[in-house]
Amino acid sequence: QVQLVESGGGSVQAGGSLRLSCAASVYISCMGWFRQAPGKEREGVATIDSGGIARYVDSVKGRFTISKDNAKNTLYLQMNSLKPEDTAMYYCAARGASCRFIPLDPTLFTYWGQGTQVTISS
Repeated sequence: QVQLVESGGGSVQAGGSLRLSCAASVYISCMGWFRQAPGKEREGVATIDSGGIARYVDSVKGRFTISKDNAKNTLYLQMNSLKPEDTAMYYCAARGASCRFIPLDPTLFTYWGQGTQVTISS
């Protein structure tokens, strides 16, 4: 069983930055970040595979960077130029199979963290 624990959420003003972390209990090849705002469906933000290939939803390209430290089994999401519309609960997720050719679809991910809240004020 893979356990995922997120940290790093918080409240910042628009234009600010936050860095999320997700510690996994074991190595797993495909990890990603998803978010869910109140009243909205959970959406994919970014994924990264074992080879370091990253994919992003269009709304965060150029602002967010996903990275992974395989030695520490830890996933990161550096979020810059934050906007109020980035406000959401952010979840770390993982799957054992490759994520290089799959969409940012939360239903394709098996393991989930509890989430960390990100709130951006205008």
